[in-house]
Amino acid sequence: MRALLSVYDKTGIVELARGLDDLEWELIASGNTSKVLAEAGVAHLEVAAVTGAPEMLGGRVKTLHPAVHGGILADRSVPGHMADLERQGITPIDLVVCNLYPFSSDPKVEMIDVGGPTMVRAAAKNHAHVGVVVDPAEYAAVLRELQADGHLSDATRRRLARAAFAHTAAYDAAIVAWLAGEQPAGEQTAGELPPRLELSLERAEVLRYGENPHQVGARYRAAGATSWWDDVVQHAGTALSYLNLFDADAAWRLVHDMSGGSLAVAIIKHANPCGAAVADDLAEAYRRALECDPVSAFGGVVALGGRCTAAVAKAVAEGPQADVVVAPGWDPEAIDILRARRKATRLLEAPTHSAAALEIRSLGGGYLVQQADRLVAGRPDWQVPTKATPTEAQWRDVELAWVVCARTSSNAIVVVHHGQALGVGAGQQSRVEAAEIAVRKAGAGARGAAAASDAFFPFRDGFDVLAAAGVAVVVQPGGSVRDEEVVAAADEHGVAMVLTGERHFRH
Repeated sequence: MRALLSVYDKTGIVELARGLDDLEWELIASGNTSKVLAEAGVAHLEVAAVTGAPEMLGGRVKTLHPAVHGGILADRSVPGHMADLERQGITPIDLVVCNLYPFSSDPKVEMIDVGGPTMVRAAAKNHAHVGVVVDPAEYAAVLRELQADGHLSDATRRRLARAAFAHTAAYDAAIVAWLAGEQPAGEQTAGELPPRLELSLERAEVLRYGENPHQVGARYRAAGATSWWDDVVQHAGTALSYLNLFDADAAWRLVHDMSGGSLAVAIIKHANPCGAAVADDLAEAYRRALECDPVSAFGGVVALGGRCTAAVAKAVAEGPQADVVVAPGWDPEAIDILRARRKATRLLEAPTHSAAALEIRSLGGGYLVQQADRLVAGRPDWQVPTKATPTEAQWRDVELAWVVCARTSSNAIVVVHHGQALGVGAGQQSRVEAAEIAVRKAGAGARGAAAASDAFFPFRDGFDVLAAAGVAVVVQPGGSVRDEEVVAAADEHGVAMVLTGERHFRH
């Protein structure tokens, strides 16, 4: 039996080679794999000894030879194939162990492997007769099966072949994505999405279930890459669910969007804010965030913009049950406090949130793709068309209201006063109803507050609801044919209005 070893990731390769050697397999190795085996004292043939041709072009050509690919691709059940091998003096290859250059971590032309994918695909194609291993994590199982049975089963070879094709597919997808990003100026219109998207995802985490118990769920990531979720540390609580992940991502993103020198806290329920506040003290920020809607906060996600100390943990423990609490750091005492008081609550330590460049949704067997929504414009870009202008304190509330509103399901209205969200009207078909919900939740706190609308007011009726509640300043994108009518209504009520020129629908 003959095995070809040619790996970039050398993890476990010496142990595998020794195991195969103990089983009296003949080993062939190329390039640096051969050097590693030689240093370890594992007997093997170099590829050049098999092909009769030296490596050339700085290693670009090593295994691209009939002596290698004939040995891999020969169908043992076809007499003509075996006769061809005999005429050419080629020995069949029964196992190919190969993994590819880590292109995603170091994208450049020299990291585009040619011989490796060719060997992997050849062995995977001929999996009826040849085993192919691309993941060092499989070495031990493969070796155990060979030791027990003397060969790999049909089921094992098929499973390994599937993993091999997924490996090369992910590799090619990474190259395509890199080349798309490297297009010369003028080849692609600014802001245009590529004509093709090559997606290869690997399962990163199996979840208890999906949105509902009857749905299977898992977290995936781009193959060969990582996301901020891969660096999350869970300090306590039960396993994370699909909705825990979905809501925690929304909460962590919102906290990062809530900028400024103050500490921020966001509370999310069903992917929508039900509390958000900034303060000079994180425990106080939590209490202020909770005041927005303490009933909805039960079973939600709490995102802390700063390290969770014992004082913060005590404040959270005194509040309603949270399914998840996520923070950039944790004091040991804080973990102990919440673990004792909230045994099921997941306590997550997370790195900085990083959103994907593209957002992808399924659509009846197809997909919708768009650039990720980012808050682009800021106060210097905004206009105030009204006679009244915001005070500096109101400007701060305007900015916070705008951020929270942008991360709330449309139609959305958010009321903020003194750095604290007081009313959130989310996901309403009518903007008037969204305004009515927001001011009802805000109550007397709406007087003198700032309100944000994620899209323009098509009529003045939604604005009139806010003005009647005593809101002092309203921020909205503008762009309606009735903007003049709405601005006139603001002047009529003595309310300041800010136009951002930037809509933030979220469905």
